[in-house]
Amino acid sequence: MTSNRGNDDGVNSSTDRHGYVPSINRRNVLRSGAVVGGAALAGCLSGSGGGDDDGDDSGDSDDGTDGGNGGDTTNVAIISSSAGFGDQAFNTLAVQGLETAAEEYDMDLQQVEETSPSNYETVQADLASSSNPDYDLIVMVGYEHKPGLQTNAPEYPDQNWMLINDHVDEPNVAGRVWANHEMSYLAGVAAGTMTTREFSYEDSSTRPNNAHVGFVGGVDGPLINAFEEAYRAGAQWVTEDVEVSVGYIGNYQDTQTATNIASSHYDAGADIVYQAAAAAGEGVFPAAEDASRFAIGVDADQSVTLSEYQDVIMGSAVKFINEGTYRIASAVAEDDWESVAGRQVLGLEQEAVEFVPGQAIGDELPDAVVQNIDEATQAIIDGDIDVPCTASGCN
Repeated sequence: MTSNRGNDDGVNSSTDRHGYVPSINRRNVLRSGAVVGGAALAGCLSGSGGGDDDGDDSGDSDDGTDGGNGGDTTNVAIISSSAGFGDQAFNTLAVQGLETAAEEYDMDLQQVEETSPSNYETVQADLASSSNPDYDLIVMVGYEHKPGLQTNAPEYPDQNWMLINDHVDEPNVAGRVWANHEMSYLAGVAAGTMTTREFSYEDSSTRPNNAHVGFVGGVDGPLINAFEEAYRAGAQWVTEDVEVSVGYIGNYQDTQTATNIASSHYDAGADIVYQAAAAAGEGVFPAAEDASRFAIGVDADQSVTLSEYQDVIMGSAVKFINEGTYRIASAVAEDDWESVAGRQVLGLEQEAVEFVPGQAIGDELPDAVVQNIDEATQAIIDGDIDVPCTASGCN
């Protein structure tokens, strides 16, 4: 049974509610492929956009102060998730926020790509014990870093750590957990809206007589299960009898398996497949092209970061990880760790997650998509929709 959601008098969802980090224009981030491109290059990057070049007050100054850090360079290291820095999603955005901070402060950024979780504890400890340089902040991308950090955070109490998408309860840890379930619910709303509508763009089209969507996940565990369950619930909020095909890759690197799973979903009748698989998820998009169907990206606006697939990317479930890494690196540069330490969940209410229509397809989508996304967003914020699972996953 299809609901009556989708008349054309919805309100525009672009109005800021809380101004999460106004110093970053998130629309420029989403629309500029150059902003998030090229972040896979590891190495030492010296901040070059601060006061040295243009007299910005946030950089070096003649009085020896640099954002409260005593005039010294702020040294920051970031360790990748198992997907690596070239995922054009999760890791890419984390680096982008640090690069933005490095443009405003005297800051050096070291990227350490480590794709084997079994090495995380050792890599963390090596960076924390380094004296040349002595790192003011170590950022870890992803929940797979938590076991190592549970050992290293108390072992190195003077080291500041940022853990993305999990937390360790120590005073020297800033844990930031983005509400993956909320943005995935909105991805489901978009998919549930479009699977019952006749729609075509370039060579792709939907089959409106068959309410069927798909999901491709990375590792079958609590975190990615939350993406799946929330996506399913969002689709069912619009179209109660929608069929949802599900498959898991088993890792975050294997694009070919992602392609195979997505192809099986399309062959079974899915119009749209949502992926939550980091770098591996890129494999969903060529499957959508081959099947002449559509896909939904994750983390970044993948119609921009993977623009070669923009003709099949209907939209993306986006989380502004760049804003989180920017904020914490800036606080460290200003010697204000207390303002960012601890665990914080960032969701729709903080405008930290969002569903973004595709750059090519978005303007062609029916008004019902915008209306349903707006309605669901407000209902989640107001507590009228109970999204399955939590930001930490399905436990």
